[in-house]
Amino acid sequence: MTDHAERTQPLDLSSCDREPIHILGAVQPFGFLIAVSSDWIVVRASENAAVRLGLLEPDLLGLPLSDLIDGETIHLIRGHLQALRGPDAIDRIFGTPLRPGGTPYDIALHLSDGAIVMEMEPSVSEHLNAGNLVRSMVGRLQQTIGFDPFCREAARQMRALTGFDRVMVYRFDPDGSGVVIAESARSSLDPYLGLHYPASDIPKQARALYERNWLRIIADVDAEPVAVLPQRDPHGRPLDLSMSTLRTVSPIHLEYLRNMGVAASLSVSILRGGKLWGLFACHHTEPRHISLERRTGAELFGQMFSLILESREREAEAAYEGSSRALHDRLMGALASGGTSLENITDFLDDIAGIVTCDGIGVWVNGQITLRGATPTAEEFTGLVRFLNRTATSRAFATQEIGAVHPPAADYTERAAGLLAIPISRAPRDFLVFFRTEIARTVTWAGNPEKPASLGPNGLRLTPRKSFEAWTEVVRGQSAPWSAADLRIAEALRITLLEVILRLTDSAEKERKTAQERQELLIAELNHRVRNILNLIRGIVAQSRSRATSVEEFSSVIGERIQALARAHDQITTTNWGPGSLRDLITLEAEAYLNQQAVRVRLEGTDVLLEPQAFSTLALVIHELMTNSAKYGALSEAAGQVDVTWERDPSDCLVIHWCESGGPPVKPPSRRGFGTTLIERSIPYELKGEAEISYALTGLRGRFAVPARYVRPAPIAQPQAAPGRESMLDLDPITLSGTVLVVEDNMIIALEAEEILASLGASAIDMAGSVHEALRQIEAARPSFALLDVNLGSETSLPVARRLLASGIPFVFATGYGESFRIPPELGAVMMIKKPYTADTLRRALASLPGRQ
Repeated sequence: MTDHAERTQPLDLSSCDREPIHILGAVQPFGFLIAVSSDWIVVRASENAAVRLGLLEPDLLGLPLSDLIDGETIHLIRGHLQALRGPDAIDRIFGTPLRPGGTPYDIALHLSDGAIVMEMEPSVSEHLNAGNLVRSMVGRLQQTIGFDPFCREAARQMRALTGFDRVMVYRFDPDGSGVVIAESARSSLDPYLGLHYPASDIPKQARALYERNWLRIIADVDAEPVAVLPQRDPHGRPLDLSMSTLRTVSPIHLEYLRNMGVAASLSVSILRGGKLWGLFACHHTEPRHISLERRTGAELFGQMFSLILESREREAEAAYEGSSRALHDRLMGALASGGTSLENITDFLDDIAGIVTCDGIGVWVNGQITLRGATPTAEEFTGLVRFLNRTATSRAFATQEIGAVHPPAADYTERAAGLLAIPISRAPRDFLVFFRTEIARTVTWAGNPEKPASLGPNGLRLTPRKSFEAWTEVVRGQSAPWSAADLRIAEALRITLLEVILRLTDSAEKERKTAQERQELLIAELNHRVRNILNLIRGIVAQSRSRATSVEEFSSVIGERIQALARAHDQITTTNWGPGSLRDLITLEAEAYLNQQAVRVRLEGTDVLLEPQAFSTLALVIHELMTNSAKYGALSEAAGQVDVTWERDPSDCLVIHWCESGGPPVKPPSRRGFGTTLIERSIPYELKGEAEISYALTGLRGRFAVPARYVRPAPIAQPQAAPGRESMLDLDPITLSGTVLVVEDNMIIALEAEEILASLGASAIDMAGSVHEALRQIEAARPSFALLDVNLGSETSLPVARRLLASGIPFVFATGYGESFRIPPELGAVMMIKKPYTADTLRRALASLPGRQ
């Protein structure tokens, strides 16, 4: 490559982050790998496997594992596989001969893409009791006091266990770079303590692997890797070696280690809360391999260190938060007892400043500024508030370098370099801001992290730097970072200020807040009910599919069950979510199936009202009983009938009897579908009542008991027939023609309406999601009919209705508001249907339009 090409060809500075280090297709030569299928046939093997097993035939692929390894060993491996749990699970077996009388091996097991991966290396007889050894090491750790001595002792213990020349405790910073915070090394080596390393030294995909696989050894940087064959399976996939202990090493990383003078390395992850916190980085100036058992001990020690580290850090955070919480509680008590308004919060700024560690504090309330300690000037603070109005959300916002996100702040870093802003009102926003001053710090890097990159032997990639001489940099413009504990304390303060101070403002503010809280409560209740409905529908969909033999049948069953819920919901919402009539429930369900023949369902009993929860549950049960009777039972025959009677028992429970007669002979079902499960289990499970079903030859019998707490007496009224429902059989076939306009802001509902209207004969369907779009389409092409959703998000479809009325175009409203929506008088008698609607619902609405009756 010419010098000109080297100068002009752009370097890919992210190449290290994209290197597929988990699928390099080879292992280190101190062991060998065999992967078998679920039926224990060899599907992959490293090239050295046959030699290690003492076999003359080099090709092991396709052979049963029992041809290579003793049956007792396979039995042992099977037992250990049983203990694997989760996608990243591993297990190890120590000192096991692979063939009778053969050399003992250590075996590492894991699963990868459905294959059982076994990595084997000669066992080293050390008489090492890893559990006792690690327990002793942990005991020494727990005797340390303070963070630095804790890390130093951990490095010393790890070096004693592994025998490496140098062991470092390496901590990652949020940007992926890291620093050596503790070290134990041979006296002749230069110290690395305090050196920083850029994020590119351990790229992000390597950090991700350290979170999954705690242990990584490189026994010899100059060893030739051994290929795993075949490189790709029949589907073209390489073997994923993420959890491998023998996995070979990236050429870039090997070059990096050689440049450092390292011949062997061992890494043990340090995790906090499941995330990579740091590493035990072990280096040796000569090739070094330690046994799998000793490496397992190092891994166990790393895990114990992680747990103790997390515990100590949490204790420190808890102490800090506890102290701040005590001050916070005293302050809030003073605010509440004094009836302080938001404007008077400035009287307590000095006390508030003690809650979060800071050097200064400022507050912006209704355009008024108050500053204490090391802060920007009033003019600078005004500009900062404008920035926060664009950036901060309803939660606290923190940065340790204001100038990086708000450039004008670079002019006052000596007074305020970092901020933690808490919004203490909604709109317009008021802010409480904590400031920290600049901490100019000297960072010593292991080599210049900004050193220009150059092309190396690996193509257009970064070549690892060759110089690791200390290179210092003075970092300015930054404050001490805000910790997770700082953010939690700030969030608690924000909530308290909103709840306590805003509650103690003048009467107008109180009324506004009360109204807002009521709205939030209503939204929460609505969300609760919607989630319950969605969960119920999801369950109905999931359970209904098992017995459906076609898409059409599945769609029909789902539609009928959801319509039953909708009918029950309409009856409940008619009384503002109050109790609903049992008689009306059964009558409506009978009419839905039998139309004018609903008299075949005979009802007897004094009407009662059911609480909403019981009403919805019973609606599904009655629907399933009615469905099964219409399909298989008494109502499937012309002479069949159903008698439904009910009474209150001595404990005041409602007892309902369902008795079918005149139908075909009854046989118990051979299997129980979702419908049968609903009938038998809904009332006992949802209402803690009773449900009994018997399959008498002459007709199905059912007895259901609803607890008294769900039942109320119905108002006394004169007996009257339930509202009639026009039979579809008596209607002339209703068809549409021409173009139909659908005004609906929900795409899924609009597409469903499109299918229904097309089935009714519409030649074209135009859809609009807003008033503007609907009026534009009416102007462009006159529709023959329109279906209007009432609520279009931030507007209603009433302007569209007025235009249609003026143009003489028939239309129907569709709404989810039920009876609560009132059609404006100027629109006259407009037909309204409730969501969810079906083709039958829309057909009835069309039949009721003027000129069609």
